[in-house]
Amino acid sequence: MLYRLGRFLFRIYFYSLLRLRVVGTDNVPANGPVVLCGNHTSLLDPPLLGTPLKRMVHFMAKAELFDVPILGTVISKVGAFPVKRGGVSRESIRLAISLLKEGKMMGVFPEGSRSNSGGIGQKGAASLALKSGAAVVPVAIIGNYTLFRPMKIVYGTPVDLSEFAGGSSEDLEQATDKIMMIIRRMLAEHSS
Repeated sequence: MLYRLGRFLFRIYFYSLLRLRVVGTDNVPANGPVVLCGNHTSLLDPPLLGTPLKRMVHFMAKAELFDVPILGTVISKVGAFPVKRGGVSRESIRLAISLLKEGKMMGVFPEGSRSNSGGIGQKGAASLALKSGAAVVPVAIIGNYTLFRPMKIVYGTPVDLSEFAGGSSEDLEQATDKIMMIIRRMLAEHSS
């Protein structure tokens, strides 16, 4: 209930005040496990990633956020779960894989943080997808959340990671590189 209310309010904000344009929602599977992999530039990226979609999106969030009165309760009720700063705990990984195996959808930012200006991907998204059998949908977020300045979100076609099914560290690195290359290409194609 709270998730649907939040999505409704964010839709008003994104579509009315940020003139959001959405491309490719039909590329997101209607059911089954999905990992949405997007570029990360703002604290508003998580709600933006899920707002145009009908399905609920789960996220890992910094553990410190769950200690903030009211905010911690709200984000846990809308599908977020804590991850410790400095690395993802085994418990967080197990929970993410469990959610995916239940056919749910996870939002992941392979860059890891908004300050990763080089756009270097981390292996977590590829690892989650390969361990759970989830579809990987690349997402390009274009714009800077300035009021009345157009924003765009593009959901790409699912990425085939079957060639990396071995799951070795090198496989995960190459799978991550493939995901990041596709996101960068989408950003270049749709930014004009």
